[in-house]
Amino acid sequence: MVQHRDRAPGRLFRHGSGSISALVFAAGAVALWSTNALVGRTLLATHPVSQVQFLQFAGAALVFALIRLMNREEARPMAPRATLAPLAVGFIGLVGTMVLQYVAFASMPVIEANLVAYTWPLMVAAAVIAFDNPRRPVMLGLAAALGFAGVALVISGGRESNWFQGNLLGYFAAFGSALCMAFYSVMVGRLATSPDRVLLPSSLVGVALTLLWSAGDGVAWPSGVDLALGLYLGAGPMGLGYYFWSRALKLEGSGKVAVVAYLTPIGSTLLLTLSGERLTATAIAGAVLVIGSCIAVGLERSEVQDYV
Repeated sequence: MVQHRDRAPGRLFRHGSGSISALVFAAGAVALWSTNALVGRTLLATHPVSQVQFLQFAGAALVFALIRLMNREEARPMAPRATLAPLAVGFIGLVGTMVLQYVAFASMPVIEANLVAYTWPLMVAAAVIAFDNPRRPVMLGLAAALGFAGVALVISGGRESNWFQGNLLGYFAAFGSALCMAFYSVMVGRLATSPDRVLLPSSLVGVALTLLWSAGDGVAWPSGVDLALGLYLGAGPMGLGYYFWSRALKLEGSGKVAVVAYLTPIGSTLLLTLSGERLTATAIAGAVLVIGSCIAVGLERSEVQDYV
């Protein structure tokens, strides 16, 4: 009995330390992601999606390569079969999420595309309901439903109070991006592979694909400030943002830290609003519903982990 008491404080301390580290990494990712829509909108005003994406993947590949070099001493050889799952998770999570997100940015109002693409934490909540046997599934289901209702309000009131300002391709791309990121957030924490070994190959595939895509477009390449902004999108929101998020999920899983992701559309929407994008009272009401559902899901997840 005494031995159990002696071990408990240490176990709780380690768990708390891991939680704090996870939240710090998650907050870093959110801070970088919050700038993504604003900088992306600036570049897409004068450059095609293919070029912006190429610069993003190039900047991200450089970051992941540097991280890989720094972690080289800790690397262990992997069996060929063991690499297939990480490659699939990385490709869907990085290439699928970012390409679809920027197709949405180019096809509809960015302020709407950004909020729709960030429904992925709600999708993670739905996965919790379906697979994690929560203590109060009805409450979680209601919270997720309210969150999606909030997204509907954002779409309806995000700009001039009209539905579907962009084309259907944009809305499908935004939801597809959300699905890819939800899949990545659920799966990456369950992989034994380190985040850099998941992300570097995927970013290199992204570089190759977007290079071919941009070469087909055949337009002048950006330079100066635009070149720097494109590389920032890769090194910052895509590179360090994904790496920080992956580290957070490795430390804490897809439960508590997924809640922090809801801060991203708030931060990015605020930056877009300050830059001149309109946000109506209807859209604000929708955002409140989304954040409220996030809090409910986060509290439920925390109670389950503490109970276990």
